[in-house]
Amino acid sequence: MKTFRHSKRLRPDPQLLALREELRSAQRELTLAYRQFDQAVDPELVESCVYQISAVKARCNYLLRAIKSWGPEALAAAGMKEDGIWT
Repeated sequence: MKTFRHSKRLRPDPQLLALREELRSAQRELTLAYRQFDQAVDPELVESCVYQISAVKARCNYLLRAIKSWGPEALAAAGMKEDGIWT
């Protein structure tokens, strides 16, 4: 009789998945903020876009640090690479 080894697959933590989704949402928001910046002509709108881009980048950086703090095994279980998350 053969014995089969079952590979243990880690289940991604729901909190990690929520962080990942929040990061994706923030990245979409950053893309939109850059588009608005590209189309802004009024100096006050340009300044507003710059602040918005800065704020969203800060949120993305926070989320990246929070996600990376889970470690490489948790990242792999959630289908994420340690490098290449940030755009």
